[in-house]
Amino acid sequence: MKKILVTGSAGFIGFNLVDRLLKERYQIVGIDSVNTYYDVRLKYARLAQHGIKESLIQDEQLIVSELYNNYHFVKSDLANHDFIVNFMQREHFDYVVHLAAQAGVRYSIDNPRAYTHSNIDGFLSILEGCRHSQPRHLIYASTSSVYGLNSQMPLKEDMSTEHPMALYAATKKANEMMAHSYSHLFRLPTTGLRFFTVYGPWGRPDMALFLFTKAIIEGKPIQVYNYGQMIRDFTYVGDIVEAIVRLIPESATPNPDWVGETPHIPSSSAPYRIYNIGNSNPVKLDDYIVAIEEALGTKAIRQNMPMQAGDVPATYADTHALYDLVKYRPSTDIRMGVKEFVNWYIGTYLMIS
Repeated sequence: MKKILVTGSAGFIGFNLVDRLLKERYQIVGIDSVNTYYDVRLKYARLAQHGIKESLIQDEQLIVSELYNNYHFVKSDLANHDFIVNFMQREHFDYVVHLAAQAGVRYSIDNPRAYTHSNIDGFLSILEGCRHSQPRHLIYASTSSVYGLNSQMPLKEDMSTEHPMALYAATKKANEMMAHSYSHLFRLPTTGLRFFTVYGPWGRPDMALFLFTKAIIEGKPIQVYNYGQMIRDFTYVGDIVEAIVRLIPESATPNPDWVGETPHIPSSSAPYRIYNIGNSNPVKLDDYIVAIEEALGTKAIRQNMPMQAGDVPATYADTHALYDLVKYRPSTDIRMGVKEFVNWYIGTYLMIS
């Protein structure tokens, strides 16, 4: 079995990825700080699904799953630099999928240091760990938020990302630049994935789908920003996971046609690549809410609000590059994906919380 490290394995996308990888031929190690950004009961419930008991978890100790003999877990802050680098050298992973990060555009406005700690310092630990252990491929999460003030749609990987609108996006842009420097200096194959508005079962409680579902069930008003006219490329988490699984063995390689005079932004003379992962089917926030109402069989009480600072009015992914490489593009219909989330929320989450 090839050995793979998944950071953020108690998080939304990380949990769903581990769930899929357990069905593949990988020896998996998950790592997560299990911080208190949102309800840790949800994080420990995710871990329990994979046989990791909360009562057995100790900081920086490798825990063996009670359900899967090919899964181990470590609780650690990625910014604990020496531990992470030494751990990666000792374990010597074939692949690394780095999904751990401080997420959330709005939270970054009031809590900027959480983002430099997790997204900059934490990522540096991963890069240094890879530098000294040389995995075949490092895949890391970026975000559609890096496109910032771009208004031309669809958003393509070769567009400028020089104008982020919030610190969260700026740290993810920095991740892409940090990765390139390591690809160039140490020939480390790195692939950055710009995710577009991920949603689905086991999601984060701070996300719109979670907040709207909870409020509608409780008969409380929902805050609808930009008066429901925001457009998002809502991407089902299962589609995100499928794309990652296909990309893992596709180690980034240098672009033989790359020239410095006319640089191609999402590739390089180094083994470095950037890909969008989105549904390529932009949906108005109003229509997203309708899908939730239909899944719940209940109308929302709407409180229309202006656009919030740091939010972008629209996202829409061009995914031709992803399809050209792995012959896959996300396609889950919004009503189907929302229904899957609502079923999980009612059938599982309400018992956790």
